[in-house]
Amino acid sequence: MNCFRRLTAIVMSASLAFMAVGCGSTKNTNNVKPEQEAQSSDPAPNVVYDVPTMVPSALVDQNGYRTGAEKVVTFKGSDLPELFYIYNLETGELAYTGQMRDTNHEEDGEEIKEGYFTDLVEDGTYYIYADNIGSSYSFRIKNDLYGDIFRQALRKYYTNRCGMSLSEELAGEDAHAACHTQEAHLQEDPDKTLDVSGGWHLNAEADREVELGCKIAQNLLLAYEMKPESIPDDTGIPESGNGIPDILDEVRYEIEWLMKMQDERTGGVYGAALTVRNESEDLMQAQVEVTPVTMDATIRFATLLAEFSFLYQSYDSDFATKCLKCADRAYSLYAGTENVREKPEGFYAAAQLYRATGSSDYEQVLTSYFESGKYSSLFEENEDIFLGCITYISTNQKVNVDICSKIMKLLMKKTTSIVDAARSSGFMVTSKDHAQLLDDMRTITITDHIIYNYEYTTIIENHAHYLMGRNPEAVNYITDTTERTYLNTDEGMGIMNQPLLNAMFIFMLNVIKE
Repeated sequence: MNCFRRLTAIVMSASLAFMAVGCGSTKNTNNVKPEQEAQSSDPAPNVVYDVPTMVPSALVDQNGYRTGAEKVVTFKGSDLPELFYIYNLETGELAYTGQMRDTNHEEDGEEIKEGYFTDLVEDGTYYIYADNIGSSYSFRIKNDLYGDIFRQALRKYYTNRCGMSLSEELAGEDAHAACHTQEAHLQEDPDKTLDVSGGWHLNAEADREVELGCKIAQNLLLAYEMKPESIPDDTGIPESGNGIPDILDEVRYEIEWLMKMQDERTGGVYGAALTVRNESEDLMQAQVEVTPVTMDATIRFATLLAEFSFLYQSYDSDFATKCLKCADRAYSLYAGTENVREKPEGFYAAAQLYRATGSSDYEQVLTSYFESGKYSSLFEENEDIFLGCITYISTNQKVNVDICSKIMKLLMKKTTSIVDAARSSGFMVTSKDHAQLLDDMRTITITDHIIYNYEYTTIIENHAHYLMGRNPEAVNYITDTTERTYLNTDEGMGIMNQPLLNAMFIFMLNVIKE
């Protein structure tokens, strides 16, 4: 039986202590009071908007804020005033006057304050002005704010597809003829060739890596699993409109390539398909070589294909069954080579295969790991243990309720530390490191799926605001069409151009978009 269906009993016993401090409570904690400042005798300043030429001291999400959501601007400076003003960019009219709040935080010796304008709910384009510090970048207030951003992020995988032609109609400037369709050579035996066309290019060299591809696909599947009803079938990929959520179509494209990377004789999985070329060659038509079979690639393959088989069964049972057979072969080779009961990645694979099959062989591996107690100490830091445990409590197969309760306690403990970190930050985030930030939001998103809490959802959205401009650098790291973006940085690398981080961003965004 699915542990989620017994959460009323389990969560009450597992997380009561955490709820006492407000972390796990399902009570709506939206206690933000209207911040509109009553008009004083001093009139609002007359302001003409100019795009700031230096990093502004009023930091906003440049993509904007949802109409009915909490809205906060962060101020950073040495002489911050008490009031801030919000002007409509198109009309120039004053739309809002607000009071700054102290945060008791500093950044580089400068004070940090925040201003709430949640009760400004008229859709439009705005900017914020305050005396002494000037204007923010402009931003929108719009209800369906994240829908287009979500579609753009998901389409990144389509434009990175290998082995097929991308039309100008669908891919725009990323259109190209079919690439890397010739047979590849094995690195360890150049006389042997095989067809490994397909999959996603994962870097500027057009390489395709099994382990990385599996991790990306797993995060996309998690996004689907957390909120399947919100995944569109109209993102503008060739499969759109086929009645299957586009995120599953995209993952299937990668999986069809992964199947080509499985050695027919042993069930092992080759590590990568690398593009090899001279500088004068066309990257898209260069030769490809396949790296040797590795156990890391093999077990990642088994984990992903088991998960996909489980989720895809209702859409195409024949293909789902094929995936499961491939996963079982890969797992069997790994288990015959490695001590599967000692390896975290083996634990995660066994959890996915147990959920998909209910086989006692996989259950025994999980039971052995649980009895050793290792999962408790590794839950916080090891991704495979964490995701394996989450898979276990989400299965419809027979489970140990006591273990489910212990996992819930661990999850609540981890979530509480994330909430505390976000609460104690002047920028309302757990980390300035994007990978860590997105990993933390994956944890809290999973918890929010199990135990809905308004504060969790607000924290998740605050991290989206941070990535889209409400950060010390005032950089929008997600899209490139606002006034200051990642293209203006030395790195020039946005989240959407980093396939793994983009998948984790999609996972986070899917929860908060309308």
